[in-house]
This record gives sequence, C-alpha cells and structure tokens, in this order.
Amino acid sequence: MNSENPIPIPADTIPRDMDVALGGTFDPIHDGHRKLFRRGLSMGDLTVGLTSDELAPRTRHEERYIRPFEERKADLEAELERLAADYETTFEVRKLTEPTGIAVEPRYGALIVSPETEPGGRKINEIREDRGLEPLEIVVVDHLTAEDGDIISSTRIVRGEIDEHGNLTPDGEGREQERSRA
Repeated sequence: MNSENPIPIPADTIPRDMDVALGGTFDPIHDGHRKLFRRGLSMGDLTVGLTSDELAPRTRHEERYIRPFEERKADLEAELERLAADYETTFEVRKLTEPTGIAVEPRYGALIVSPETEPGGRKINEIREDRGLEPLEIVVVDHLTAEDGDIISSTRIVRGEIDEHGNLTPDGEGREQERSRA
C-alpha cells in the first residue's frame, strides 16, 4: 500500500523561489491528496485554493454531501502544517469561488494537477496568456491506487468502499449513511 513518507527529492534540486498553486475540495483528505500536497511543497511555497461551499458541488462528477468550507479548511490546514514541516516551506489556504481560482494570478509559476484536472490547467494557461502572463508549469501527479487497483478518491471514501489510505472497508458504512441517521 502507499506510505506516509514524503516523496524523496534531493534538497539541491528543489527550487525554493517558486510559488505553486493547487486547488480542490479535499473532502475527505486522503493519500492521493497528500501526494499532491507533497509535490507542491517540494517545489516551493504552496497556495491551496479550497472550493467555497457554492463552488464545491459544481466541481463534482457525482452528487454527494460535502462538509462546510470552515470544517474542510481546518482539516486541510492541519494536514498541510504537518507536511510543510518536512519541506521547510510555507503554505496558505485561500477560498476558491471560481474554477480557475487563484492560478490566474501573476505570482504563480506552477500548478499541481491530477490527470483529470489537467485540462483545467491548460484552460488556466489560456486565460493567463490572454492576460499577457507567462504560462504556468503544469505538474501532473498520478493517482494512487487502492487495495483493489482502482483509484483512491474522496467519493469512494464517502461511500464506505475504502479508507483514506486505500484499504478496502467492506463493512464500512460511509458518510452518506451516517449523515442520514443523524
């Protein structure tokens, strides 16, 4: 299975002067997200755009309950605090109200994406070029697979199929069932 250890990157190859952007809903956070965070933190200072309560449902391929922004932000900041210490770099969490989010701002040099969000990264570069800005370096981070060979995803965790590390949870109820009983 996937470990919690940071991606090994030689310290002398890390460009510490880069501002890196990453966006998502992150509900719940799992090892695939941690891989994205680590990649961004390994490149420089990371800004994570967290979808607002209004935007989050519009970014889902499947309708499901998403926790409120403030709860997701608290969990995300705690996770990033722990991970950032491994890279001696900083992070910031900002609210996303639009899908293109913060990455169209001039200060960023790279955008961390997953395979399914890579087209959005290309769209962001089109917007940047229309505004006379340099395109971002698009860094695609591959998915992690769960114990059953399918990808680790928040939706699968919420359904109760797997845990945050990709272990199968055949007796798991998932968040939807727990919420309906509350």
